[in-house]
Amino acid sequence: MATKRVQFTEWLPDQPANSGAIIDAKNVFPVSVGYQPFPSSEDYSGDAAEPLNSIFVAKFSDDVQAFAGSATKLYNLNNTTLALTDVSSTVYGGTSNWKFSQFGQTVLTVNNSSSVQAWTIGSSTAFADVATSPVAKYITTVRDFVVCGHLDGGSNANKIAWSDINDYSDWTPGATSQSDSQVLPDGGNITGLTGGEFGLVFLEKAIVRASYIGSPLFFQFDTISSGLGCFEGNSIAQYGGTSFFLSDDGFYTCDGQNVVGIGQEKVDRWFFNDCNLNELDSMSTAVDPIKKLVVWNYANVGGARSILIYNWQINKWSRAETVSTVVGNLASVGTTLEGLTDTLGYTDIDIMPASLDDRLWVGGKFLFAGAKDRKMVTFTGEPISPFIITSDLEVGFNSVVNLIRPAIDNGSADIAIASRKELDDTIEFGPTVSTTQDGRANVRSGGRYHRIQVNPTGNWTTCMAVDVDFIPQGNR
Repeated sequence: MATKRVQFTEWLPDQPANSGAIIDAKNVFPVSVGYQPFPSSEDYSGDAAEPLNSIFVAKFSDDVQAFAGSATKLYNLNNTTLALTDVSSTVYGGTSNWKFSQFGQTVLTVNNSSSVQAWTIGSSTAFADVATSPVAKYITTVRDFVVCGHLDGGSNANKIAWSDINDYSDWTPGATSQSDSQVLPDGGNITGLTGGEFGLVFLEKAIVRASYIGSPLFFQFDTISSGLGCFEGNSIAQYGGTSFFLSDDGFYTCDGQNVVGIGQEKVDRWFFNDCNLNELDSMSTAVDPIKKLVVWNYANVGGARSILIYNWQINKWSRAETVSTVVGNLASVGTTLEGLTDTLGYTDIDIMPASLDDRLWVGGKFLFAGAKDRKMVTFTGEPISPFIITSDLEVGFNSVVNLIRPAIDNGSADIAIASRKELDDTIEFGPTVSTTQDGRANVRSGGRYHRIQVNPTGNWTTCMAVDVDFIPQGNR
């Protein structure tokens, strides 16, 4: 009898099945030594009047405020009752998902049909029109300026405008104002903006860096990518000085100087085959800075929602199924013991998503979140049927696998194996076998190539590999 370890390597669906990469990594996220469970979503807020298309969280001083948008309304999350309160200035007629940005104490948002909407943290009870602002599809904050792009309902889709310095309410160019605008003639329509110390303007076929240089020009515009741009504005996520986005040939990052592909020969072809491109504008993106993840929520060709997961620290991918229609970020609000039971409905400590001393209940803790239909949700639930399928194990001759031991922390697993003599034989997994208390799954499957599916169960934390015992298979 011999033993061989099959490591849970990268998931590379764009590579051949016998390349050595694992075949699938579903409802898990990648870490350096394997995979960890990706949580399902749980309801967080009350119901909005209509399905949500975006969420946003802002913090000023100790005040945490969460917002959401739908086709015709804007909502504020009541930090006590978790109800979604309609705080619209009017009934909107949006033609795109709401895009948000924070400028100091003010939350700003646009929807491609209304003027910029503003909410002042600590004093506002409803959003208000910014009177002189443009109608824009995208918005961001660059240094001391608010910047809008894709203007006037699309009639100026290659134009950006910015406010006066330190004044989001002044959009009128003049002798004493630094407010102005700029048409970007090359690259097609603007498809997104990111901000910070510099701005990035994403166009269909270009990426332009906007750097503040002061009077009289105010901003300098440098094309850092020509021919390659952003395919879908809802695919853009930013963390620190790096922006993540989808181009027409796959996934990339941009740090303001360099554009780097992250999906080539890994997941790009798989994604375009799996994604329903007719519903690409329903995509949303979020960043989990704690786990170093960027996630994209999209409609798949099967009519359901999927999540594509990227760990930028180790440059690895995985995927998940979901019932959420939107992903985004929230922050927890503080609550009392009475609030845990009366407001949040946690009558049993065993069903709480965190211990009583967790910062979640104090407030301000990062929450990877989203929306499902008319509710905000948080990804704090149990994983939905996580599984990993290994690459094919080949030892150079026909063999019988009779024992499998998954290398898994704090959990157990259900194991199935598919064995075949030739690579083009039909792949059929045998019956599922659960591991015993000592972590062993007793199986018996013969062939030249062995593919193992591991479904982690219990309170597992990390799944790393499987150890496979086998013996040579004789010929008759």
